[in-house]
This record gives sequence, C-alpha cells and structure tokens, in this order.
Amino acid sequence: MPLNEPNQELRRDLKAAAFSLEEAALEMFRMAKQRSDTELLEAMETIEKLHKQADRLAAYADEVKVGGIVRNKPV
Repeated sequence: MPLNEPNQELRRDLKAAAFSLEEAALEMFRMAKQRSDTELLEAMETIEKLHKQADRLAAYADEVKVGGIVRNKPV
C-alpha cells in the first residue's frame, strides 16, 4: 500500500535528519583528524553517538515505509 502524504513527509524528514547527522559526523571527523590523538579519540565518542542517532532515525523511516509508524494528519 502506498504511503499517504503525511507519512511520505514524515519518512522524508526522518531520512533527511539522518543524512544531516551523518554529514555532521563526517565533518567532525575531518576536523578532528587535524587535532591531537587525544582530541581525536574524544571526538570519536561524539561521532559514534551521531552515527547511532542517524541509524535510529533511518530505522524509524523504514518503519514508516512498512506502516509500523503512521502519521494520520500533518502537524
């Protein structure tokens, strides 16, 4: 069954947010590589958190796609 417009929008928003987090993590890694090993290790902890959140948002988007999460009307 195709997604209704509110669910399509929710899925797009979730995927966009996940992509933005991945991009932020990548940029943070690029910047951290120019720092000391200690600062890089500290940044990696934050980068790992960003990746986990991005994965969670992508999983929510997948749930929307299969109908596990449903938005009935736009907010």
